[in-house]
Amino acid sequence: MTQLVTQRIVTGGRTPRTRPAGSGSRLARALAHVPGYVLLIIASVISIIPFLWMIIASTHPTSALFGTPLPVLPGGDLWENLARLESEVHFSRVMVNSLGIAIVYTVFSSLISIMCGYGLATYRFRGRGVLLGVILVTMMIPMQVLLVPLFQIMASAGLIDTYQAVILPFLANAFGIFLMRQGFLDFPASLIEAARIDGAGELKTFYRIVLPIAKPQIAALVIYTFISQWNSFIWPLLMLNTEDNYTVPVALNTMIGMSRVDYSGLMLGSLLATIPLMLLFLIFQKQFVAGLLGGAVKG
Repeated sequence: MTQLVTQRIVTGGRTPRTRPAGSGSRLARALAHVPGYVLLIIASVISIIPFLWMIIASTHPTSALFGTPLPVLPGGDLWENLARLESEVHFSRVMVNSLGIAIVYTVFSSLISIMCGYGLATYRFRGRGVLLGVILVTMMIPMQVLLVPLFQIMASAGLIDTYQAVILPFLANAFGIFLMRQGFLDFPASLIEAARIDGAGELKTFYRIVLPIAKPQIAALVIYTFISQWNSFIWPLLMLNTEDNYTVPVALNTMIGMSRVDYSGLMLGSLLATIPLMLLFLIFQKQFVAGLLGGAVKG
């Protein structure tokens, strides 16, 4: 009591203010995160610069891209570059080709990966480990080793210069099967057993119970599968001979000549080719992130 009276006399009758507990530690923790935020901002700017340059370059003529100073703002040649791109490679046609091939491939390849992954994770049968090991080993085989035998198979089947030749050889994707198998390992087996007790068949259980719960993993698989097919270049280049059947990567490659390269057209075509990928990621963003992190937290 005496100490409190003395303290009030010293402070002129005012009760001294005390700093809230933990405010200093919160400030210290916030300051500790500043270097990390700075590094993230720098990395974001560095990663955005190529995309911004692609936008700027697609609105200028090719000659301006090699002049001094380099353009730093969009120009006024966007429609001229777009018209030239359409006349040289029929870009609208090849965009439709790529979309059709990527969508069909994504649907069937994802379905195969989901069903195979579900079977490997759920059913117990002899040789399951060996089968999984064989699937994983196929991921180590370089693509270049498969080109000649696959080309001979497609030629003997009469499928050269057809979309079937682009889609069929890679429908069974080893990485997709492994990804879904890992996702289904954490699937609650009690739900499957309850459905079987209620009289649901295997297909009904798979489509009505398993697929709705596995949406995050399926979204991650769909995005990966679509992007891999959309960006595929070597195999479509070997299979497709007619310009009207080209995909976007193959068509853009034809713009690179021996003596002249239309960089403005290439930049514009690359920019337009990224739009479907961006839309796909924005649509499935939440499911994609949840699918990637689904196996990281168990509880």
